[in-house]
Amino acid sequence: MEEKVVLERLREEADPIWKKIFEHPFVVGLFQGTLPIWKFKFYALQDYWYLVAMIRNLGVLTSKAEDVGTMKEIAEVLYLEATSEFAGYEALLKELHLEIEDAINLQPVPVSVAYTNFLLNTSLLKPLPEGVCAIVPCFLSYVEIANYHKESLNDNKNKLYVKWASVYFSKSYLSLVDKIKKVLNALGHNYPYEKLERVFNIASEYEYLYWDAMYKEEERL
Repeated sequence: MEEKVVLERLREEADPIWKKIFEHPFVVGLFQGTLPIWKFKFYALQDYWYLVAMIRNLGVLTSKAEDVGTMKEIAEVLYLEATSEFAGYEALLKELHLEIEDAINLQPVPVSVAYTNFLLNTSLLKPLPEGVCAIVPCFLSYVEIANYHKESLNDNKNKLYVKWASVYFSKSYLSLVDKIKKVLNALGHNYPYEKLERVFNIASEYEYLYWDAMYKEEERL
């Protein structure tokens, strides 16, 4: 398989679930400005917890890299997540009149636990290509969601939502995603495609389930 088509093929074959993500009412309402603010607050708190788990996961992936180049690429993603992403979330919580302690002390909903456990288990128990593949839908889907709903932002009267969405058009975020795509395409070269496909599809399904849980403000049992 040529290096340049690894992710392209994975993304193309997972398109049905990605289209469901694009059209999910949480995503549509967010970009149109009609999403109730309490649902967005619920999302912001839950997503902070997810971000912490993702940083831990990136640490595992960094430690499993067998060459310095790959290690550096993943470590750079980890660094950006642990610095700029955290800073952005702290500012967002402040604008929502929430305290950082609210996010730190939050108990995650079941989908968050299941999704992050899947990511960490894949990183720990599977070869590095599968671990990297598992995180790609999270990072890449935010870029595609933003591009898909870009025109809706023109009529979005909620400045906070527009500001949140603008992050996913930024040079820094796009550079971060490009690093992850580059690593996956390199690691996926000559790696069994069906294994990557399984991981990519499961992670994509979790992305949909995550948005759905945020919309329904899913409570713990």
